[in-house]
Amino acid sequence: MTFTFPDGLSPEVYPLAWLVGRWRGEGVIEYPGIGKKSFVQDLVFDHDGGPYLRFESTLRVLEDAVPDELPGDGEWPAPVPDPTETGVSAAADAAEAPAAPDVAATGTVWSTETGYWRVSTDRPDGLEEDKQALEVLVADASGRITVYVGAAGNGRIDLASDAIARTSTASEVRASKRLYGLVQGRLLWVEELAAFGEPLRSYASAELDRQ
Repeated sequence: MTFTFPDGLSPEVYPLAWLVGRWRGEGVIEYPGIGKKSFVQDLVFDHDGGPYLRFESTLRVLEDAVPDELPGDGEWPAPVPDPTETGVSAAADAAEAPAAPDVAATGTVWSTETGYWRVSTDRPDGLEEDKQALEVLVADASGRITVYVGAAGNGRIDLASDAIARTSTASEVRASKRLYGLVQGRLLWVEELAAFGEPLRSYASAELDRQ
């Protein structure tokens, strides 16, 4: 399939164009003091024509038993049909079929993040020629703002926290790393945290499908 840049996307963020869109999938959180929890994530990357991408993520913890591993191919929740695209006949079929449970509505919001992703004009020493430097600002509703720096290239993004600020009531997080990758059309990510007195270690991971 030929890739087409989203309409109106600023050329400055062409290296991140493959992120633009709505993504949804499941993942697992596991960390000392938290335990193991499965979640559904809704993730959106969009733009307004400026030299950045806007980012919004919501994780909802599920009440069902936590799987030992992420679901395999064909086991992810089916995307909800868009009536504006499927037409009247599809809407009629949906009306006759029993309503499917809203997975997102059955979960409890665990975290919500918003932020901005930019391709930096600075190139750190040693950065590979086929990669672009990134600056990412993420605000967490729990009272924390994190500035990440990293690199993007070949369908992979590596980020590491450069500065973290928090309110007096937010949990202390000393460091964070994130890895995003596009694998066979899916967006995969993993995150490491240094928090609650623990060293930097695995915190969460997920596999998302484009909606």
